[in-house]
Amino acid sequence: MKLGSRPLLLLLGTTIVLVALASDRGEQARGETVAMAAPQTPMQAALTPSPASGAGQVNGAAEARLIEIYRLTGAGYTREALERAESLVRDHPNFQLAQLVYGDLLTTQARPVRDFGDVPAALAGGSAGNTLSDLRHESQMRIKALRERPPVGAIPSQFLALSPRNRHAIAIDASRSRLYLFENTPQQLKLVADFYISVGKSGIEKMVEGDARTPLGVYFIISNLDPKSLSDFYGSGALPINYPNVLDSKRGKTGRGIWLHGTPPNQFSRAPLASDGCVVLSNPDLAFLSRTVEIRTTPVVISPRLEWVAPHSVQAERKPFEDALGAWRSAKSRGDLDQLLSFYTPDFKSYDKSLAEWVPALRSEVDKARGKPIQLKDLSYLRWTDATDTMVVTFGEVADGERSGPTKRQYWVRQGSEWKIFFEGIIG
Repeated sequence: MKLGSRPLLLLLGTTIVLVALASDRGEQARGETVAMAAPQTPMQAALTPSPASGAGQVNGAAEARLIEIYRLTGAGYTREALERAESLVRDHPNFQLAQLVYGDLLTTQARPVRDFGDVPAALAGGSAGNTLSDLRHESQMRIKALRERPPVGAIPSQFLALSPRNRHAIAIDASRSRLYLFENTPQQLKLVADFYISVGKSGIEKMVEGDARTPLGVYFIISNLDPKSLSDFYGSGALPINYPNVLDSKRGKTGRGIWLHGTPPNQFSRAPLASDGCVVLSNPDLAFLSRTVEIRTTPVVISPRLEWVAPHSVQAERKPFEDALGAWRSAKSRGDLDQLLSFYTPDFKSYDKSLAEWVPALRSEVDKARGKPIQLKDLSYLRWTDATDTMVVTFGEVADGERSGPTKRQYWVRQGSEWKIFFEGIIG
């Protein structure tokens, strides 16, 4: 039943958000933004995605139910919204944001709601006031991610090429408090789920141990920790990543123990800026992720703001690098050590070895191959661009006539118009 003809305004902090629902057509709220038939106000237009957008599949089941409550409320269906909110908090009593929305909806039965989280002034000070501010911020970020959906079929610009061994890939957009999970299908990368996440209390771009910041860059999941081996603080488990990576270490960054993990039992989710540097998901979302991804082969890109591009557009982007990688492979296949060494930077490292210390091992590899062509199997490369342009390359190096070979990872840096290797090492 629709109560009244004017939609209710949800006041999120200092931002007024009008949530639209095409209720006049009898459509159910299912986490999709729908354009209203009537002329839109600027606020309504801001919440309506462009025709090219992904328009909002929300994959966390509890979050989808919360967004549906927002939409019903925005359309004036407060009674239906209240019923759904009551059901949501019954199923997830630790979902603090849902509890706050439920409280506001109960308040509307007696008087108008003045603000999102309309609690008495006596209860809004001190730590309670901080909690209320955090919940308002969380609500803003969830709605922002719903409004600003990735274009249909688009991929993050870092994913230039993934091999069949990379069955999944993860991209994190800190500006939206969002983690996007992709399946690597034979046709293309397919966005299969996305979830609300929290990052470091001090934000992003980790530099030193203890700075409470989440690192930025290209990483890989290195293990899947059993929740039975962890304290309740980590919830349903943890997926550690390889921070600091080679580029981080080269830049002198310190710290360790950066995980994707869950939440304590008394919390469904945490504020957008809440961790000591880890990426935190709700326990149901982390459990889904843990069941889905693979260790060692799942890349995790953590970006201040993801750039979404059409898959075909990355072909031109990767061509100069593919030419350089092909020339490196050709020099190694010929056994031309002098030419091969021209691809490495003077400050090259292979774990704890300098270029001079590593050259004998490279010479041994070349001599062992005896001029046999080498093939790069299961090749993947991911691009990271900030102050420099870096390529993270993984492949199996197999000489003709051999059935297998070592799995290697290289880090290349673009210097002017040329690509050079500053790290190479066996990873499996």
